[in-house]
Amino acid sequence: MTASHILFLIGGYFVLLLLISYFTGKNDSNEDFFKAGKQSPWYLVAFGMVGASLSGVTFISVPGWVEASQFSYMQVVFGYFLGYLITAYVLLPIYYKQNVTSIYEYLDDRFGLVSYKVGAISFFVSRVLGAAFRLFLVAIVLQQFVFDAWNVPFEVTVTLSILLIWIYTFRGGIKTIVWTDTLQTLFMLISVGLSIYFILHELDWSFGEFLASSELEEYSKVWVTDDFFAKNNMVKSFLGGMFVTICMTGLDQDMMQKNLTCRNLKDAQKNMVSFSIVLVAVTFVFMLLGALLFIYADANNISLPMMDGKPKSDLLFPEIALNNELGIVVAVTFMLGLIAAAYSSADSALTSLTTSFCVDFLGTGKKTEAVAKRTRQYTHVGMSLLLILVVISFKYILDRNVIDGLLTVASYTYGPLLGLFSFGIFTKYTVKDKYVWLVALLSVLIIVALAKIPAEILGGYIFGYELLPLNGLLTFIGLWLIRNKNTKT
Repeated sequence: MTASHILFLIGGYFVLLLLISYFTGKNDSNEDFFKAGKQSPWYLVAFGMVGASLSGVTFISVPGWVEASQFSYMQVVFGYFLGYLITAYVLLPIYYKQNVTSIYEYLDDRFGLVSYKVGAISFFVSRVLGAAFRLFLVAIVLQQFVFDAWNVPFEVTVTLSILLIWIYTFRGGIKTIVWTDTLQTLFMLISVGLSIYFILHELDWSFGEFLASSELEEYSKVWVTDDFFAKNNMVKSFLGGMFVTICMTGLDQDMMQKNLTCRNLKDAQKNMVSFSIVLVAVTFVFMLLGALLFIYADANNISLPMMDGKPKSDLLFPEIALNNELGIVVAVTFMLGLIAAAYSSADSALTSLTTSFCVDFLGTGKKTEAVAKRTRQYTHVGMSLLLILVVISFKYILDRNVIDGLLTVASYTYGPLLGLFSFGIFTKYTVKDKYVWLVALLSVLIIVALAKIPAEILGGYIFGYELLPLNGLLTFIGLWLIRNKNTKT
């Protein structure tokens, strides 16, 4: 598949997205941009959230991580499932009861303005970095397999990618996202299914033979129970996954904004539960695909692709799909799946960043409709430019598997949110609001310091995703220390 063919495919795909945007964005109001008029069918939101949650990170990085981690990532995914249930039955009722546009408005009501801003800033930093991780992944694939052939700089690739997202989201916002995410999830699942089918055909295996093969057994270890000090120990991974989900879904404006477009709380909960079941199953299929890719690569003497002089496991899937003898169907569906997976998370991230900045920092809810609309449009442009700068910077500073990097960053940035919401929900105390920013900052700095302690000093113990709940716990303790002892809500 040539670079010209890939570019033509991308162009056709975005024409389809623009058509959806045209019909969903006719009512260019802030109410539709932020909440879709609260008319989204729950099953549509649930299906679309699968693609948004998996994103390009799961589509490429999870299969590419299988050789290094085998199936141990499933320990984290099982933790995700419990986290989704907690989100559905603890957090969603609070958001619907208060009828919030930005979920961080809860912190303003519960503690005060400084807590509200700390929560909003924590989300803002987290989502900018998270969206940039996802966009970076698709950008390096496009660069490697399309734009390098035309000597187009990486910076131009990134700019064009984000410009396309801005074009189809600037009017319809979350209302457009709900529908485009559904289409993108469908493309992504079709791509994975067809890739598995054609690779099995090349290896002359049935799916049952693949599952029973000794080759798969070499990659399929799920549970790590023999070494508690290991980063991917079962207990640490499960609890880390649970808290990652609570934070990156339940305390994240991006994911919750879609849930808040459902007609009522009951529909939003049905969406969350059904989505979580499907997500676990789909992630396991991605792990199977990863094992299959490495088995196929070994059988055909395919080396890991190089980027900047280093082997890059994230690029194995595109290398096999685009540059080997699997046929045009696999190449086309891979590109559609990649674009769909990457942009289904990036477009909603851009929309949620715009929403949070407008509501939480610029106070558009207190402005006239005309002023608020104009503010939203300028903010949408500003968020796009910010993402461009951050994604480009990742090329020069990122030195790890993307999904590992994403979860590590979450340990730092989502901790204050976890602590703030936990203290608000599980205690009745108010706090000295003006000191909350200091508590959050100290908590993050302590976690960063802990993560940098050499394993030898800790007797071989390696910190993993448990840093996130530990960060939340430190924030909780800090809030307890600055509570108003004689004043309760």
